[in-house]
Amino acid sequence: MKSRQESQELLKEYIKSPALINHCEMVASAMEAYAKDLGKSSEEIDKWWTTGLLHDLDWEMYPDEHPNKAINEILPEIGYEEEILDAIAAHAPERTGKQPETEIERYLFACDEISGFMNAASLVRPEGFIGMKPKSITKKLKDSHFAAAVSREDINDGAKMIGKELGEHIAFLIEVFAK
Repeated sequence: MKSRQESQELLKEYIKSPALINHCEMVASAMEAYAKDLGKSSEEIDKWWTTGLLHDLDWEMYPDEHPNKAINEILPEIGYEEEILDAIAAHAPERTGKQPETEIERYLFACDEISGFMNAASLVRPEGFIGMKPKSITKKLKDSHFAAAVSREDINDGAKMIGKELGEHIAFLIEVFAK
């Protein structure tokens, strides 16, 4: 297993956009928090964090090939585990044909779009995530003009995949992101 530092260096080699780096770090934090919440071992917690961190590794340099460039060329050549590659493939089933099936795959799918949406919501609040309520996020989800590119269907499907009510999932992530 690659170290966290190696994964962070790889991320910064492929991604220069501060916003995209922030998104990847948010998803990594969400995945780590859920792994801890599920009682995973420290090795599994690192794997979940790494999966979240690298899920959009090829988005900036190879947007038309995302995530296939990362899972077929970049990550295997460096020695990342098959479980990480499969989870990254499953976070974009419309591009890879791989549906989220395993626990790590379902959680990555569940954390990706909602993290981006919640970040957008935090940017229009003076205090960011501090004091944010799940109700404010669910209200913004109903506004099709707010963060219009974010798939509401994927957000709802993701919460169902991990057996959470959407508000419960959002509340958990607010706690993670407010730290």
